[in-house]
Amino acid sequence: MSQEHGHGDHGHGHPHPHGPFQPDDPAPADHELLEMAVRELLVEKGVIAADEVSRTIEEWEQKTPVDGARIVARAWTDPAFKARLLADAAKTVEELGLSHPGPRLVALENTETVHHLVVCTLCSCYPRPILGFPPAWYKSREYRSRTVREPRAVLREFGTELDPRVEVRVVDSTADCRYLVIPRRPEGTEKMSEAELAALVTRDSMIGVAEARRPG
Repeated sequence: MSQEHGHGDHGHGHPHPHGPFQPDDPAPADHELLEMAVRELLVEKGVIAADEVSRTIEEWEQKTPVDGARIVARAWTDPAFKARLLADAAKTVEELGLSHPGPRLVALENTETVHHLVVCTLCSCYPRPILGFPPAWYKSREYRSRTVREPRAVLREFGTELDPRVEVRVVDSTADCRYLVIPRRPEGTEKMSEAELAALVTRDSMIGVAEARRPG
């Protein structure tokens, strides 16, 4: 599901380091309770081992947005790679030795006229294999609801001001589909290496609440 909006101001603020939204601390959601119940049952039946679950959790906890930044930097420097990424993101990231198993991965490019903003209105669906765990504010009820209703106001709270002519497209991440935003490449980076460019790509810019860092 995607929703489009189109008003705002021009500017280049700096993203709030932790996000302006306070995370909720509710009781576990139904899907979380179901996951825990199924996991405990599989361990009890000997289908999986408890230490195997622990190792997997540790592996997930070690994932960071660094891999996503590598993907974006390659897309900035290699037009053919970017074209393949936009056509089939999950298959294309394998060229970098990465993988995104499970739900479909879709790459969306921010341009001079279109800015993508990702939200999961139901829970916290997120491309964890390449971005790690989602930030707490991404899971907050306020972010999930307000991003759909007033995306430009949300962007401003992250320090992101867009020209009124830029169309803001809010995309809803689901259990079947995850999104990776390719932020616009900052000006003045033509001579930077791919590794240097990756350092400009932040987690927030790949969600769409911020733009990539400026060099220097």
